[in-house]
Amino acid sequence: MGMTRARKQEEIAVLKDTLENSEIVVLTQNTGLNAKSITDLRLEMRKNEVQFKVVKNTLVKIAAKGTRYEQIADMFAGPVGMATSQDPVAAAKVAHNFTKTDKKLVVLGGAYGDMVLDAAGVQQLASLPSLDELRSKIIGLIQAPAQKIAQITQIPAQQLVGVTKAYAEKA
Repeated sequence: MGMTRARKQEEIAVLKDTLENSEIVVLTQNTGLNAKSITDLRLEMRKNEVQFKVVKNTLVKIAAKGTRYEQIADMFAGPVGMATSQDPVAAAKVAHNFTKTDKKLVVLGGAYGDMVLDAAGVQQLASLPSLDELRSKIIGLIQAPAQKIAQITQIPAQQLVGVTKAYAEKA
């Protein structure tokens, strides 16, 4: 039995909200994936704060109208899974990494903001560091100068102690 008209309207509203509040949309084709593989994929997505949903194509095409992801509506054909995330790299990275372990999952493409991505574009995006990795690198760069200044200020004092000690031993 199909969805009621009211249920379809609710689903369209949820999909539209998801699309409007996501930085990236990655589309996958999951033909041939068994239930365990889909569950593993969902768990991996959830662990990385990525929403994953197997979508009804006609509903998501309607939901995409008027959003910045309207241009990828033609990619919704066949059994399609939609991964969305606030982190522009997380969805691409999880989907791409999962294709390495399970060849039945195929990355179709997606969109990042107004930019349409093909499968190669998603793969390139997956190779970038995540927001958390970038944040930790920035913190490391910010802390590095302070550590160097502390080291530099200690060196003259150490040299002065060394000179004084050598002078004392000489006398």
